[in-house]
Amino acid sequence: MATATLPFDVEEFLTHLAIEKGRSANTLTAYRHDLRRYVEFLEGTEVLAVPPDQVAAFQTALRESGLARSSVNRTMTAVRGLHRYLFAEGIAVHDPTADLEPAKLPKGLPKALSESEVTALIDAVTGTDAFAVRDKALLELLYGTGMRISECVGLSLDDIDVSAALIRVTGKGNKQRLVPLGRLAGEALEHWLRPGARSELAPETWAKRSDQMAVFLNHRGGRLSRQGMWGVVRKHALTAGIADRLTPHVLRHSCATHMLDHGADIRTVQELLGHASISTTQLYTKVSTDLLVRAYTSAHPRATGRPGGSQ
Repeated sequence: MATATLPFDVEEFLTHLAIEKGRSANTLTAYRHDLRRYVEFLEGTEVLAVPPDQVAAFQTALRESGLARSSVNRTMTAVRGLHRYLFAEGIAVHDPTADLEPAKLPKGLPKALSESEVTALIDAVTGTDAFAVRDKALLELLYGTGMRISECVGLSLDDIDVSAALIRVTGKGNKQRLVPLGRLAGEALEHWLRPGARSELAPETWAKRSDQMAVFLNHRGGRLSRQGMWGVVRKHALTAGIADRLTPHVLRHSCATHMLDHGADIRTVQELLGHASISTTQLYTKVSTDLLVRAYTSAHPRATGRPGGSQ
């Protein structure tokens, strides 16, 4: 079925393409179609456990189906990119496409939520129970710091210094960075960590020692997983009416774009997001440039070839 939800790891890869690599909407639509075909071929095999011979069988099936060579190559580029990403991120223990020839992905521009859409998403969290307090803190933190979902999941209590308004974030390659904690995110987080909120979800006996220090807990009292955190974001996006704009890293992307829109230095944004290369951060400047061009076109008297309102 064309609208069926793809596995979380596939959705996260598509988000990576949109946000970190800047692929266009058309490219993402094509990759989504190709990866859905791949997932259906796997017939229940977990994406993280696909053996090399099953990938080879999929490639053979594509060739024998009568697809044009360009379509086969595009589909296998999507499959190869998925597995390389999962392996590089440490999500999968092996890359079953390692022996396939590499192919380049086309470039494009990512899209961000508007500031009003972000506000609507956060305001969609209502109530005063522990889950509502947790979800509010989670959304404020993702948008307020620009951290990845995987980084937010990994946060421990000793990573947070509310009084100094700083968070220690562990990113790719276990590299750590200090991230400022804004007022709204800080207040929401402080509310969550007070007695009667996080403590309501804490079990009498911790299943894992590391769970005891986890900032965000699930309903069983364990550390909230990547899938669980994505589910929280999606739940409130549905309420806010912006689920069609949603990706696992949409708040990270929106944080960066809005900071640049408001005059932040690109090096500052690079440090905030934990990008190893400034070229990755520059993808966000293209989005902000679009905003600049639209403002110029609508406001400058000679931008559309109609000086003084004539012509």
